[in-house]
Amino acid sequence: MTQKSNNAQPSIIIIGTGFGGLGMAIQLKKAGFTNVMLLEKAGQLGGTWRDNTYPGAACDVQSHFYSYSFEPKHDWSRKFGLQHELLEYMEHCADKYGIREHIRFNSEVAEAAFDDTRNRWTLTLASGEKLEAQVVITATGQLNQPAWPDIKGMGSFEGTVFHSARWNHDYDLKGKRVAVIGTGASAIQFVPEIAGKVESLALFQRSAAWVLPKPDRAFRPWEQTLFKAIPAWDRLYRYLIYWKNESRGLAFTKFSGLLDIFARQAKREARKYVTDPDKLKHIIPDYQIGCKRILISNDWYPTINRSNLDLVTDPIEKIDAKGVQTRSGKHYPVDAIIFGTGFRASEFLSPIRVTGRGGITLNEAWNNGAAAFKGITVSGFPNLFMLYGPNTNLAHNSILYMLESQFQYVLSALDALQNHPGTAMDVRKDQWERYSSMMQKGLEGSVWSSGCSSWYLDENGKNTLNWPGFTFSYRLSTRNVDPTDYQFLEAAG
Repeated sequence: MTQKSNNAQPSIIIIGTGFGGLGMAIQLKKAGFTNVMLLEKAGQLGGTWRDNTYPGAACDVQSHFYSYSFEPKHDWSRKFGLQHELLEYMEHCADKYGIREHIRFNSEVAEAAFDDTRNRWTLTLASGEKLEAQVVITATGQLNQPAWPDIKGMGSFEGTVFHSARWNHDYDLKGKRVAVIGTGASAIQFVPEIAGKVESLALFQRSAAWVLPKPDRAFRPWEQTLFKAIPAWDRLYRYLIYWKNESRGLAFTKFSGLLDIFARQAKREARKYVTDPDKLKHIIPDYQIGCKRILISNDWYPTINRSNLDLVTDPIEKIDAKGVQTRSGKHYPVDAIIFGTGFRASEFLSPIRVTGRGGITLNEAWNNGAAAFKGITVSGFPNLFMLYGPNTNLAHNSILYMLESQFQYVLSALDALQNHPGTAMDVRKDQWERYSSMMQKGLEGSVWSSGCSSWYLDENGKNTLNWPGFTFSYRLSTRNVDPTDYQFLEAAG
């Protein structure tokens, strides 16, 4: 792409500084776009890796593939990156590529509205300040709004309460009676870290998770040296990870019977470590493996078997001043309650109010569920590009691969805009609807529609999150913008 002069290029605002926002900003700078601003609601960059600082926080995608292809890191300490390392990597990228000077911290976006008369977006911050841009790119992620369950009496508890995504590091858990509500991806990591410190741990489980061994270990110094000395080996290693992960895509979408191999492995692991027959009975799921997120851990089952851990599957009735009471009437007195209940993943862009052409809000456009053309654009919302939008989440590979595909698509869209000065590009409604139908058709028969209740599904049971195919097919489809998919709107004013 040719270098853009500051006067001719569009002004661009990116919302969020996680992997999506940072990577997009870097690619824009590389392409010659300098009129770029990133808005970050917090005082530090990093997205989910800034927020999730709970004990044991780590990635479940291999380090070498959970990093930008254009910025390899050779000295990962482990095969699977730890939270602090991932955050340090992101800080490094921001510094190396000069992105910090474009970031406005403590700038939470409350509203974004499109002005048809001028083809401009007006963003209103929580402070009331207004900013304008020709192009808005959202990089708010899917794991940024903690999900709090609606439990009777939550406000009456007299002890300490926090969500795993907002970990209270000032509270010492040593010797405390602790309740953990939820057994999802976060709990799988932090429960083993705290179980040996607390006096007792009541673990409230609504449904069990399929948990497989994590093929993790520390990298040896000679391996790190080899990665650095021979870049081709680093690239080959990344390539091998990609195809190993990608090969699992068919099992999730078309041949779910293949996943039974992993189910048998998970059951063997559980039986190996969990000697309490009652715990064993409740820790193995009763739904098809893969229907919910498959988790990886080497210390989950040994932790479940601990004598100071009480696995509670009786539904919670209420929380009172002193603890948690279940439906059967049993009361669990505790000093602290930790919610490991995940995120409101299907509420894209929440809580920002987004208004497009003709005063239509994004919520109204999505009254039948979130949907975006190629997971990036929505009809009626010109010059608005979403990173990690509807149906671009993965269960088998690295989201960074999807994000880099989206970076290329957005750059191609900006090129198209350069060819139509002063216009705003809006994806055609028929193309948007056709693509959305294609997504849902592709998800039919996938393991995610096998009947369980998961965070992949919205409140109406529609899978608005997952990509129903191979990631290389997504990359091919996002390599370039087809201008015929869009209408280029002249300003009405």
